[in-house]
Amino acid sequence: DRKCLLHALRTLIPITTKRAIRLSGQNPVHSAADGGQVDCLRLLIQRGFDVNALLGTHNYGDMRKSPLFFAVSNGDVTCSETLLAAGAKPDLDPLRCILVAVRAERYELVRLLLSYGAEVNCYFRVISDTVFPTALQYCLRDQVMLRLLLNSGYHAHNRCFQCCHSESEDLDSTWTDLHNQAYQIYAQPDVISVRDRRIVPLICEAESRTRAVKNFFCLLS
Repeated sequence: DRKCLLHALRTLIPITTKRAIRLSGQNPVHSAADGGQVDCLRLLIQRGFDVNALLGTHNYGDMRKSPLFFAVSNGDVTCSETLLAAGAKPDLDPLRCILVAVRAERYELVRLLLSYGAEVNCYFRVISDTVFPTALQYCLRDQVMLRLLLNSGYHAHNRCFQCCHSESEDLDSTWTDLHNQAYQIYAQPDVISVRDRRIVPLICEAESRTRAVKNFFCLLS
């Protein structure tokens, strides 16, 4: 199968124009990385295809853009290393590749990305404009990953949480209302509305993470 794919790729490369690739919205490097076809990936790199090409018209829920993201999200160390060795940049996607690897508990991939200059102190701020160390959030229960990040320069002492909203009476009122809603949920669980039921899993998750934070600070001491 691999020989057939390589033969087909060698046939298609000379007759496929850059304009056709651009209009398709996806570079062949993306396809090779996504399919785990390392031989095809190496051939494309040898023929000068851009390992940092970004997706055009294709939209994914995780906002992936780079070929490296495909390889990392698949847990493919070989394709990831091939791309990085060819000059792939690890910080092109809104959700950084290292955060994907941390969340998936892929220690080998995390080490690989760090060795090629991935930013260990990056944040994912697309959903929220508050700042909480994203890598820390993804591995609160994983002491091995925490140690790996800390030993790689993770700035745990700089800041844990920062809110970019300015102080105002409106903001105070908003937080007061939120507090009152949370209190109502706890005090009167039988009268939770359908809309409020979506908040309960978040509260439960926050409680479990609070316990996990204790282990994190034990690592720092």
